[in-house]
Amino acid sequence: MIPRIVVAGTSSGAGKTSVACGIIGALRARGHRVQGFKVGPDYIDPTYHALAAGRPGRNLDAFLSGAELIAPLARHGATGADIAVVEGVMGLFDGASGRGELASTAHVAKLLQAPVLLVVDAAAMARSAAAIVHGYRTFDPEVDIAGVVLNRVGSEIHEQLLREAIEPLGVPVVGAMRRDERVAAPERHLGLVPAVERETRTRAALDALAECATRYVDLDAVERLARAAPVLHGEAWTPLAAGDRRARARVAIARGPAFSFHYTENLELLEAAGAELVPFDPVADPRLPQDTGALVLAGGFPEVHGEALAENRTLREEIAAFAAAGGPVLAECGGLLYLARTLEGRAMCGVLDIDGVMAGRLTLGYREAVAAADSPLWSAGDTVRGHEFHYSTVVPGEGTDAAWTLTARGRSRREGFVTAGVHASYLHTHWAATPAAATRFVDGAVRHRASRVVARA
Repeated sequence: MIPRIVVAGTSSGAGKTSVACGIIGALRARGHRVQGFKVGPDYIDPTYHALAAGRPGRNLDAFLSGAELIAPLARHGATGADIAVVEGVMGLFDGASGRGELASTAHVAKLLQAPVLLVVDAAAMARSAAAIVHGYRTFDPEVDIAGVVLNRVGSEIHEQLLREAIEPLGVPVVGAMRRDERVAAPERHLGLVPAVERETRTRAALDALAECATRYVDLDAVERLARAAPVLHGEAWTPLAAGDRRARARVAIARGPAFSFHYTENLELLEAAGAELVPFDPVADPRLPQDTGALVLAGGFPEVHGEALAENRTLREEIAAFAAAGGPVLAECGGLLYLARTLEGRAMCGVLDIDGVMAGRLTLGYREAVAAADSPLWSAGDTVRGHEFHYSTVVPGEGTDAAWTLTARGRSRREGFVTAGVHASYLHTHWAATPAAATRFVDGAVRHRASRVVARA
């Protein structure tokens, strides 16, 4: 496997994304082909990695895919790159609740045998930073904390105090990022605003981060640490297990500001199964792509763009007609809300007899899932791992089967909706460990298009 480094934090908010994007951009400016990865079930940070690196952002989640696929997925994602930067999730040792180290940054770092750069938010401390570094370094000796990056450092004197406290521990301080208002990223209820919604401003912020990293991080040291990662032998994961890439059907993929949550591997699996992926923007496009055989409505922020979605009546009616005709539809989280009768009182597609409302509280976490009914992607009884992350809820009506039986912390509940060709749910799924879902979905698209051709004849 290529040279690699993990950028971990002491906690959420320590500055992992800023440091990781800064290093990605600075290494790219040096002529490197950099692949960014994000630990955990995060859709937004990879959009920043993608802009910084010029390559699709990818996730590494040991709960969703299984620990055995982490290194193969990293090999696959890093194809054509010469260095990988892996941004962690939460604090270094925070993983799936109640499951020890599973899916934590530390777990992924060990699976990749990658050195770790520990990001410490030093804005309100000096010598105490050394106690934090000492604790993180000794908590799990199998985790190689190879360097420290200090974030939000106030001045040269502040940096000197921090270095004098930390470096006697034997852990080099490889960077001391200064506070910089140019790199502030706006947040909303699910975290950072996706880069696609403010691309021009995001690129300016990423350029500033790369400039800061070039100035304040010892990039030679970062490269040395990345190259010191041992050779890790094994095969790369491949989406080709799902098919042979012959285009057999057109699959319309909702994109744009309202629907931007996609795992790159899921899209690759659809293509490998024979899908021609055709993007469309439910905010702006009045029609589905021509000859659509199946429809993917991913997660995102339909609640933020509800007025524009409601005003696009022509598309809403076409999606309702497509679903009524049995067209295969996958709707995850934001897509589920879009298929509702209403979202916060605004008209949506009306495919499902439900209404979406903002709940004022967050539902999140990993889930063990069993398919409760046959659908375009799953057979009843199929087992899947997924995650929920939403501030909304739905008020259901009648006449639909549940999509899942979800289990978390020993408690089970029914969730989501299956009706005709529609599978709609709050559960986000990553298909690397279940590639047959993509094949089943594309097969359904082929059958649907064939049936429509026969009907027209």
